[in-house]
Amino acid sequence: MLSFRNNKLLILSLLCSSIGSGIHAQSVSRTQERRTIERPNIVVFFVDDLGWQDMSEPFYTAKTAINEKFHTPHIESLAKDAVKFTNAYATPVCTPSRVSFLTGLNAAHHRVTNWTSPKANTPTDSKDELLNPPDWNINGLSPVPNIPHTVYATPFPSILKANGYYTIHIGKAHWGSAGTPGASPLNLGFMVNVAGHSAGHPQNYYGEQNYGNLPGKASYQAVPDLMEYHGTSTFLTEALTQEALKALAEPIRRKEPFFLHFSNYAVHVPIQPDPRFVQRYLDRGLDSTEAAYASLVEGYDKSMGDIIQFLKDKGIYDNTVIIFLSDNGGLSLSPPRSGDPHTQNLPLKAGKGSLYEGGIRIPLLIKQASGHSGSSTSAPVMVEDLFPTILQMAKVKAYQLVQQEPDGKDLTDLLTGKNDESWNSRPLIWNVPNKWTVPDGPGINFFSAVRQGDYKLLYDMKQGKLELYNLQDDIGELNNLAPKMKGKTSELSKLLSNQLRTWKAQLPTYKTTGQQIPYPDQLKPINQ
Repeated sequence: MLSFRNNKLLILSLLCSSIGSGIHAQSVSRTQERRTIERPNIVVFFVDDLGWQDMSEPFYTAKTAINEKFHTPHIESLAKDAVKFTNAYATPVCTPSRVSFLTGLNAAHHRVTNWTSPKANTPTDSKDELLNPPDWNINGLSPVPNIPHTVYATPFPSILKANGYYTIHIGKAHWGSAGTPGASPLNLGFMVNVAGHSAGHPQNYYGEQNYGNLPGKASYQAVPDLMEYHGTSTFLTEALTQEALKALAEPIRRKEPFFLHFSNYAVHVPIQPDPRFVQRYLDRGLDSTEAAYASLVEGYDKSMGDIIQFLKDKGIYDNTVIIFLSDNGGLSLSPPRSGDPHTQNLPLKAGKGSLYEGGIRIPLLIKQASGHSGSSTSAPVMVEDLFPTILQMAKVKAYQLVQQEPDGKDLTDLLTGKNDESWNSRPLIWNVPNKWTVPDGPGINFFSAVRQGDYKLLYDMKQGKLELYNLQDDIGELNNLAPKMKGKTSELSKLLSNQLRTWKAQLPTYKTTGQQIPYPDQLKPINQ
């Protein structure tokens, strides 16, 4: 017969066994649950100032002469596994696109309508003889309320982080001015930040020059971090690549899903040759400037290839979403580019800073975590569409936003081949009530625009003029249809004006009177 003490021990043993079995069963259940909602890894390659054709992979109906200048085999390889968007758009300069990407808001809505200075409370508009820019959000994005001259919004990396993602930022940030919360990616939902700060371009690409961090010579544009590469021959693009690979090791070790935002400083000015690749282009007969530019392009292509190969070596490529895009059209100012001004993106008109196609049409590839499509879509899409798309692909169904109502539309239907008419009927809107550079150029400074279907309307605010183009027939925007198609011109001017009013979008004012310029549908008569 068992004693009372032995009975107690037996009962305790049975109880512990029962509890242990319950815990084990619960653990198995939770493991199974995690497996059923396994989230893909997400990698975004965000290239700076890359033109729609500045790679050997064509985004047009056929390869162009510009495509033939470049050597980007890794983008070509990625395109075979991805959906190619041939009518993808951003804003004409960097910070507005980057804020739209993080918030899902159109630039006319978030009011960061020009690039932000690395110094807080510093407008970046050039002086104009006729118009004054509005009081736009010169300090960029803020995840904290009541920061002057910012848009207060929830960036999607913070949502991913809250849903178990290990979030990494490498390279250019340029979401907010120094001294404001938005200047640091660590305040925007990223757990790791390497080289991201308030400036929009590098002071120098060379490790021998410490990427600009030299005593007495460093400016706001000196690239932070990367000290271990100072004094070496490591080109900036390569240093960032190595840091990305180091950062990825931790979530892979933890078996956690990760979001890598790899934001190359290339191919932004200064156009400095990457010694690893420049000779190829000199041998092809390109001048020194264009050879240097092409070497920057090949450098970021190698960078992408190295990271993608790393994912394959780790056996996680197939469970990784990969997105490749640029923040605006290719630079067409000469100098710093060589050749005649605004010819560097032909057949597209103009370039960076412009609301003509050369300034806003961008390359976009999206590889899904399951399947290898190698397909394309001509549906017009916008950079803010990536906000809901990434959250949908990350299987994040419920999340709270502080106050923004995103304008972007989830692209996942297009990834599965569903291209209904709603994509072509949806209007895409641009508003640039700013003076980006001097002098004015084609579509540059004080322009608004709308695209719906094949038709695109531009509003030249200084001239009080409307232009209408059929992009299907006239991708170079050479034949202004406004005088002939007054009905379509009036229809699109009302569409653009109503959306600007809905968003309370800003317009410049006349220097002489202080009055706001008219909306495009207030031009009388519409007879261009």
